[in-house]
Amino acid sequence: MLDFLSWYLLAFFLNLLVFPLVFTIFPGLEDRGYSLARAAGLLVWGYLFWILATLGVAQNDQGGLTLALILVAFISIWVGKNQLPAMKSWLKEHFSMVLTVEIIFLASFALLAFIRAANPDATGTEKPMELAFINAILNSPSFPPRDPWLSGYSISYYYFGYILTAMIARMTEVSGGIAFNLMLSLTFALSAIGAYGLVYNLVALRKKTAQGHALFTSPILPILGPIVLLFTSNFEGFLEVLHRKGFFWKTASDGSLVSHFWSWLDIKDLVQAPSQTTAWIPDRFWWWWRASRVVSDTTLTGAPQELIDEFPVFSFLLGDLHPHVLSIPYILLALGLALNIFLGGWRGQSSIAGLTIPIKPQAFLVSSLVLGGLAFMNTWDILVAAAVIFASFLIHRILVNGWRWDRVLELFYFAVIVVIGSLLLYLPFFLHFSSQAGGILPNLVNPTRGVQLWVMFGPLLVPILAYLVYALNKHKKEVNWKAAILVTLGLVFSLWVISWLLGLVVFWKSPETASAFLQNQGVADLLTLFKQAGARRLLYSGALITISLVIFGSLAIIFGRFSIRQKELANIQQSETTEQKLEPYQPVVYGFVALLMLLAAVLVLAPDFVYLRDQFGWRINTIFKFYYQAWILWSIAAAYGVAVLLTDLKRFWKGLVSGLFVVVFLMAAVYTVFSV
Repeated sequence: MLDFLSWYLLAFFLNLLVFPLVFTIFPGLEDRGYSLARAAGLLVWGYLFWILATLGVAQNDQGGLTLALILVAFISIWVGKNQLPAMKSWLKEHFSMVLTVEIIFLASFALLAFIRAANPDATGTEKPMELAFINAILNSPSFPPRDPWLSGYSISYYYFGYILTAMIARMTEVSGGIAFNLMLSLTFALSAIGAYGLVYNLVALRKKTAQGHALFTSPILPILGPIVLLFTSNFEGFLEVLHRKGFFWKTASDGSLVSHFWSWLDIKDLVQAPSQTTAWIPDRFWWWWRASRVVSDTTLTGAPQELIDEFPVFSFLLGDLHPHVLSIPYILLALGLALNIFLGGWRGQSSIAGLTIPIKPQAFLVSSLVLGGLAFMNTWDILVAAAVIFASFLIHRILVNGWRWDRVLELFYFAVIVVIGSLLLYLPFFLHFSSQAGGILPNLVNPTRGVQLWVMFGPLLVPILAYLVYALNKHKKEVNWKAAILVTLGLVFSLWVISWLLGLVVFWKSPETASAFLQNQGVADLLTLFKQAGARRLLYSGALITISLVIFGSLAIIFGRFSIRQKELANIQQSETTEQKLEPYQPVVYGFVALLMLLAAVLVLAPDFVYLRDQFGWRINTIFKFYYQAWILWSIAAAYGVAVLLTDLKRFWKGLVSGLFVVVFLMAAVYTVFSV
């Protein structure tokens, strides 16, 4: 209990320490970064400590940690020294939101700590490796930390999250084993308030009414953010109960149980007939593990290939303190940074190396620090974080000043400088890091089946598609249907062509690889492979149709905003009245939500055509990482969609949609409740 309190108080103190900093650097957010302050504070503190210890300025001890913390305090006070009156005024206006954030943080931190206390062993799966990293960092006098397995070498892994864990462990004087479970609980709590803050900012900053009042400012409904991200599971738990109770099974003439439904679903273990139908809770050993394996591949001959489709509820239940879990709060921090850019929080100009770039200088430093930190913490996340930040910058510039080819040049300058900044800030890590990734390979024969995609993402897709229907109808005068259709079809077709061209290149370079692949698929030649693979894609087109609908709807909203803005600019340019001026751009957050939906859909779509080469040899790890990132993005979009629909819809439609969402979330909660 004392260890829990020491971690909570340290996190609370860090929040107070860095709030002047985040208040200053996130002017575009309604909450001024308050919900992200703890994660931002840990990132800045961790970076300063790591770089000082790496350069030999400080030791890996409490003295070095204290020095880094003093630097954090100095930076925060120096940056925010002129913001005290504004902070006091903001706090009075947003006290209910601040109180809600604090309650969510404490409650979620305590909840997962209580659950972990009932099963605290760091044994099984990858827990021993993660604990070894924490202890290796705690026992290394300087950085880079010693490799726990290979004497004389340093850790070659994305281990920044374990540095943060060891930092708090040393400051609170707890062992690595206790820190393991407390860090898992702290990550859960940071993710909860990060998700809450993002949804709060989105719904509170919706387009203003004619009277200048926001359509929605309540601090309560954004609790949907952490509920959808951290408590909503896929539908596998609900299916487990149906299977256990014997639904959709019938007795054949020979007395055996058969089921067309479960055979069609084709989820391992669930295709087998239940042994008994008396209990509701499944009693199969580790039944809850199956939820992370609902999507599966087979060769053309029917040989199975296991895939991983983990999601946050499963991750925190399993208790692996792995990089993809540790990085969740910092992905949300990157989303908050992107939203700040999208809303014009850093609107201004910078002059760098003779270039004039339309964004304030702090954007480069903050973006580089966050993106580099994500690469150091979980390298897989760098692509999605960079995509949402750079896309937000591009969309903001187009909506403010209209489309010209200058926008591409501005994006190029911004991205290059941020990437170079990330490499320089974290150069010691990149110099020692060796990745297992070895390029891109084609996925020719294994598209995700539609029914399995819906089992995995159904709880998110239902509110997302419902919101898209509402948004497209509400803003139908702005929607650009033609551009959305063309780009969606072009994207799908391009990925399909790229996968086959990439396959032909791989086969041409290595005839042995081609021969082995054809033999494994049970076909004689490439033409037969092409025919059978094409037939399978048509048969398994449900997932492609679903993802394409999300892509289409998201693009229709984004391109629609572009079209409206271009017309406004053109009208001003053609006006004969010199006094007429364009009204300042008022950003609408549903464009940012559409961006989140779009990027998540692309993450889910891409592994159907290509995957990253690693030690596994098929798309198991690409599905794992990409689907996990998509879950984070889609959960924020889904929570926003539910909040909007529950706010805007009237009477009959509100009741109907509310009933639908309740049913969906109850089905998704079955796994969460029973697995815990």
